Amino acid sequence: MVLAAVLHGVGQQVRVEEIELPAPGPGQVRVRIAASGVCHSDLSLLDGTLDQAFPVVLGHEGSGTVVAVGDGVTHVSAGDPVLLIWAPPCGACWFCANAEPHLCVKAMDAGRVPYAKLADGTDVLPGLGTATFAEETVVPAAGVVRLPDGADLAEAALLGCAVTTGTGAVWNTAQVPAGASVAVVGLGGVGLSAVQGARVAGASVIVAVDPDEDKRKLALSMGATDALEPAPDLAKRVRALTGGRGVDHAFECVGRAATIRASWGLTRRGGMTTVVGVGGKDDKVEFSALELFHFARTLTGCVYGSTDPVRDVPRLVEHVAAGRIDLGALVTARIGLDGIDGAFAAMREGRGARTLVVPA
Repeated sequence: MVLAAVLHGVGQQVRVEEIELPAPGPGQVRVRIAASGVCHSDLSLLDGTLDQAFPVVLGHEGSGTVVAVGDGVTHVSAGDPVLLIWAPPCGACWFCANAEPHLCVKAMDAGRVPYAKLADGTDVLPGLGTATFAEETVVPAAGVVRLPDGADLAEAALLGCAVTTGTGAVWNTAQVPAGASVAVVGLGGVGLSAVQGARVAGASVIVAVDPDEDKRKLALSMGATDALEPAPDLAKRVRALTGGRGVDHAFECVGRAATIRASWGLTRRGGMTTVVGVGGKDDKVEFSALELFHFARTLTGCVYGSTDPVRDVPRLVEHVAAGRIDLGALVTARIGLDGIDGAFAAMREGRGARTLVVPA
């Protein structure tokens, strides 16, 4: 039996309970969790924005140490430090075969199958297939990537979603070139990672936008050239910083219709607006036919930073080791399993960048 933060229904508080994890079966890996980041996608599952069956153990941004492996697993072994991948590509579907593993049709399969039991025998589902809000978890073998020996496992957890998604949006999805101008709307863990990714890409102007002053200051320390709070004249102020045009690339890292429209309005004619945030299915964004023609902008979605874990995790690890990406600066709180509800409350209020759950 291990401890896990179990959610029993939409909007309920999580309860730290004992769950029974099976030994890893063929093609599975059991991992002792070192740390797990609290991501907005977890909140979206909790509040019903994203569909989820219950009971469930949330958490999908994690790292840890391999406890045991099932038959057929050869790329990791007991004792290895690993990063958990919440959307592991199958390598065989049409999307994987066409260099779009982030759109793999089977990536979310593990999240639909019970992986553990409560003390009374009730089946438990793994949130987004990973269930990292726990002392240990069992995941598909493709859901772990080995990390270098000696890596800071707690901070490395952020590579599992926030950093991969934010930097990937800049490098993979938008492919921001050196010298480009960038705006990042929403400065949570993903948005701040996008700021760092834009700096590494060599962007000439990086405008960070968020209502929270502390987050704006943090963005400046990570490479933003300007930090603005949302206001009716936001687009005008951004144009003033970009020769009257607007930015070449705007990244929406909130997931709301209003901020998608705002990000679109910050983008120059012919520029690109990338929607990174996960929004609700009933939150509609409206564009006129004329503006789509006139502005000639590109509007695109971004799933998991268009990430290929095999390609991108080693690249990120290298950037971290060289000091180009700062993981520690993203961490604004560390809590135990019993502090997750408080972390969700802070997230709803827009406070803090990334909270790390450290189970033990």
